Amino acid sequence: MIEVREKNMNNKQTITLFIEKNFNILFYLGISIGFLFAFLYADNQVLTADQFQMLNKGYLGATEGVWLSYGNAASAVGNVPGSLSAYIIGVPLMLWSSPWAPMFFLIFLHYISFYLFDSVIEKVFNPSVRILFMVLYWLSPWLLFESLLYNPSYLFFFTALHFWTAFNMHQKKNFIYTFLHVLAISMAMQLHYSWPILVVISSYLIYRNIIKVNWFGFIGAIALTLISLIPYFQEALINDSIISKSSDTSDRYIGWGGVHVYPVLKAFLYWLRYGAFIFSDQITLGANFEWISNNELIRAIVQYIWRTILYVVGGISLLFSLNANRKALIRIAPLITRRSKNINISLEEWMLLYMLGALFGVLISSILSPIIFNHWHLIVIYPIALFPILSYINGWISNMQCNFKKYLLFIIPYFFIINIVAANDSAKFSYKVNYQQQVSEYLHK
Repeated sequence: MIEVREKNMNNKQTITLFIEKNFNILFYLGISIGFLFAFLYADNQVLTADQFQMLNKGYLGATEGVWLSYGNAASAVGNVPGSLSAYIIGVPLMLWSSPWAPMFFLIFLHYISFYLFDSVIEKVFNPSVRILFMVLYWLSPWLLFESLLYNPSYLFFFTALHFWTAFNMHQKKNFIYTFLHVLAISMAMQLHYSWPILVVISSYLIYRNIIKVNWFGFIGAIALTLISLIPYFQEALINDSIISKSSDTSDRYIGWGGVHVYPVLKAFLYWLRYGAFIFSDQITLGANFEWISNNELIRAIVQYIWRTILYVVGGISLLFSLNANRKALIRIAPLITRRSKNINISLEEWMLLYMLGALFGVLISSILSPIIFNHWHLIVIYPIALFPILSYINGWISNMQCNFKKYLLFIIPYFFIINIVAANDSAKFSYKVNYQQQVSEYLHK
């Protein structure tokens, strides 16, 4: 028994010491691989109506000075308010007249989102968990699949900004942190209707007295938001189409999700999936493997093997995600409603309480939603859904378990394979197309 325990301890120490000794090499190697995948995805994106909406707004602003006051059309409640959708495409185009300008900017925002998260992870966990987060977030198909011009793809940055400012607001009351915290919510509002989840998180953190709000910063951000929305309100008075429901959801209403059980259950299932390896069907199940062989039988066999692996790995990882969330909730259960400022909580527990706020946000938004959520409707909380996983695996490392090594060595090649297939042969990406050529053809129509 003693020999087995010593062997496990040595295995654990070997992998963690290796990571600590070679941290910079491993870290920046992972960052470089993530960038390569991001540009591969971007170049292979199949442009559809969603991207054309973004491009149209951006080019109107960059070339004609017309900055539309509303964003993309949403599923059931009209266009999102504000001009941010136009600026995030148009301003990069003004700086560099190339279709790649807004793509470079989007990928840069993805990297900044990782940097903001990592700057907090570094203070909470050891280097091994930082490497794990880099793999689970920066190299994840969930993030890389959003390397396309689509309004939800920008939400990662605003989630990261919201989390980073909240963490700093936990440390001290500050005008800039509060201002940026509220601004993160308001800017997310101008891109996607999932922004109320961030409001719920902030509300819970304030209720728990674990962030300090500078009310001058709060009021300043609200004032700036309202000023930025004046053109939208003016447009809405004369253009009913930007606030009208789509015809196929005319019978829906705010609160529709709470009347029907399935939308709420599906929303929570996505939370568990974000921490597992059950990726969206658009990411994994759109592959036809024509690039493997022209023979239909061979392609059918490859597809069968591919789906079998996906379902087996996905099912096991879902149970893992469920257990990690269960452990996290058990750990913070005594802290959920206690508001006393004298209660000391660790930084890791603070992160888990932030995660709990996100869970409350998912519950409330799924109840109020007039639609059934798909993965992009909740992508704003994807990075937060990783917190229970990080906490759970940090327990492995603390308890001298060598499972961490097996976990890490499995997900790296698994993510690599998923990304290779998804970037070349999925619902939104194909090796047969070229991003710049598609944009050029669109502009010449």
